[in-house]
Amino acid sequence: QVQLVESGGGLVQAGGSLRLSCAASGSIFSANYMAWYRQAPGKQRELVALITTSGSTNYADSVKGRFTLSRDNAKNTLNLQMNSLKPEDTAVYYCNTYRNWLPWGQGTQVTVSS
Repeated sequence: QVQLVESGGGLVQAGGSLRLSCAASGSIFSANYMAWYRQAPGKQRELVALITTSGSTNYADSVKGRFTLSRDNAKNTLNLQMNSLKPEDTAVYYCNTYRNWLPWGQGTQVTVSS
């Protein structure tokens, strides 16, 4: 069973940056579309960004131009560079496959103050 572990969250002021990382115990990144999701209090989990097996990326309109998704297949890591953070980015961030989800990890908390 693949284990997903997110890290890198924290408390930052609006306009600041964070880099989130996701580690997986199995070699899944080369064979699956990978994605970051987030869930704010009282809201459903939403897709933030995804990266295809060919390396193409897609972003939610709300983060386009500010976030950058990347992966390292050899290291089984997935990263999300978050720039120009806004208070509305505050949420718990999770990584997972885009489809056929694995068991969710603990996520990492991102809090952006105004």
